[in-house]
Amino acid sequence: MTVRILLVRAVNVGGTAKLPMADFRTMLEDLGAVRARTYIASGNAILDLPDRAGPSEWAEFDRAAERELESRFGFRREVISRSLPELESALADHPFTVADPKLSYVAFLSAAPDQAGIERANQLAVGGDEWAIRGTDLHLRFAAGMGKATLNVDSLLKRLGVAGTARNLRTVTALIELARG
Repeated sequence: MTVRILLVRAVNVGGTAKLPMADFRTMLEDLGAVRARTYIASGNAILDLPDRAGPSEWAEFDRAAERELESRFGFRREVISRSLPELESALADHPFTVADPKLSYVAFLSAAPDQAGIERANQLAVGGDEWAIRGTDLHLRFAAGMGKATLNVDSLLKRLGVAGTARNLRTVTALIELARG
């Protein structure tokens, strides 16, 4: 079995895209996952998948989950998954000082942005906030928290030209611990 951490963008936020976690786990198991478990009600799942040859099969599972979310729950959302080592690397590679893990995030991207996207993103106002790309991960640090940020993550992702979903470092750490167990 291969452990994957599945991240769904923008569910159970602000009253939109309601996704009951028990139904989400059932859906993932119907798609072939084993021992699907969720962490908080924001679209995080740790699951075991039968051994697969590599990233193309994992991407196929992610796309199947996107289609099934739309079919069962009536909304379209991006699904991005990572392996346990990829999540551990993302946490270890965080380039900013972490005074409070609630202020620092990793946005897991659907692909690495190209140089033109990075140049477009560099034109955004950031105030005291910071961002950096590390492969397919976007690292963020908000001076006063995401809710009071100058940097708008949706605008940043749009300019980068990739989809992504962000989790604070406290959540990333919790997902790693659950995936190890």
